[in-house]
Amino acid sequence: KGNTLGGGVLSSQDARMQRLAVFEKNKGPNEEEEEGEDIGQEKDSHVAETHGAGDTEMVKDVEMKDSGAEMAGDKDMNENDEEVEMIDPTENLSKEDILTLTESMGFTLIRAQKALLNSTSGIEGAIEWLTAHQDDQDIDDPIPKVPKTSGVVAQSYKCNECGKILSNMANLELHANKTGHSDFEESTQAAKQLTEEEKQQKIAEIKSLLKAKRMEREALEKVEDIDREKKRREMGKNMAKTKEELERQTRMREAMQKKREKEEFRKERARIKAELERDRLERKAHHGKLSSKLGIEGYNPDAIQYDVSAEAGTHLDHHSDKKINASVAKIDEYISKISSYKAGGDGGMCLKILIAYIKNVVENPNEQKFRKINMENKAYKTKVKPFVGAKALLLAVGFHPNEGNDALVLEDDANMDILKETKDKLEAAYAAY
Repeated sequence: KGNTLGGGVLSSQDARMQRLAVFEKNKGPNEEEEEGEDIGQEKDSHVAETHGAGDTEMVKDVEMKDSGAEMAGDKDMNENDEEVEMIDPTENLSKEDILTLTESMGFTLIRAQKALLNSTSGIEGAIEWLTAHQDDQDIDDPIPKVPKTSGVVAQSYKCNECGKILSNMANLELHANKTGHSDFEESTQAAKQLTEEEKQQKIAEIKSLLKAKRMEREALEKVEDIDREKKRREMGKNMAKTKEELERQTRMREAMQKKREKEEFRKERARIKAELERDRLERKAHHGKLSSKLGIEGYNPDAIQYDVSAEAGTHLDHHSDKKINASVAKIDEYISKISSYKAGGDGGMCLKILIAYIKNVVENPNEQKFRKINMENKAYKTKVKPFVGAKALLLAVGFHPNEGNDALVLEDDANMDILKETKDKLEAAYAAY
């Protein structure tokens, strides 16, 4: 037996004899002669102890204990001074057991060696250790070298309560859990080796256990894969529904926009027809002539009004020469009149050109080319001049005809604040148009 772990105490006589043996072993040649008398006294003390001389034994025991401790301390110091020899712990492992674990069982060499090192019962203990530690993170780390040791090595563990020999710590823990026993000690007695048939049976059981665990893990992974696939499909369906809803809302907005445009076009067409009918009745009543010029209160043409030359007639020339009384206070009214031209988008085009005229002056007040508007220009003649309120707006912000009456020129003292304010109003009207 080895050292006790929880039970089994040496008698006082056995302990004393062991101390004497250690003391004699550590003494030198000279010390034997000098201490001969003391040893004789110790032997006499031992005889006296057997006859009941307790006091003498106690005194000698203390003396020998102190001497032994002193010699053990000197021995430990000498051993610490020596270099510790490191050896490979796998050198003494059974080659046959390693081949069985690697070739028959399919374990790697490093795992087989670790299992045999941590087991004291051969293949059986190695397989049990691998089963318990196969998922350890350091299972495949290299095996470090260990210091060379001497003496008796424990081969197993013994339960002092029932006497059962246990091959390794895993079996010890299992036995303790099953029986509730707690008194164990190391033992030099090797556990019973399995026969070849028992070994093969044990291997088959371990393989079956590993297979069952693998199948259980695969079944769990399969369930998790199914759950993930369900979640992915559910997310896909939700995304498809969301996309479909967005597309439906977009189609509804586009349909409503087209519906509004059609309704506006229908109303504008009805208004033009009403104006044309009113104009026809007025011409019929006045023998083909209109009683007044066409304007905002009458028919608003939806196409370009071409200038009439002097050869074709002079009544429109007279109208063109009529002075327009423009006022800053009526700028909003002028913009409203221009915005009322809906058919064909003519009013919006006029607003856009007016914004360009005024914006150029606001952003580049010192550029002379932006301070003059050519009234003979095609854009002005076709997209600004035909609309009531357009020219009046330009006159209100500071433009005036030149001497040749072929261009509008911005006055030198034009109010830039009014120009900026008018630009903002025109942009807002164009955005609302």
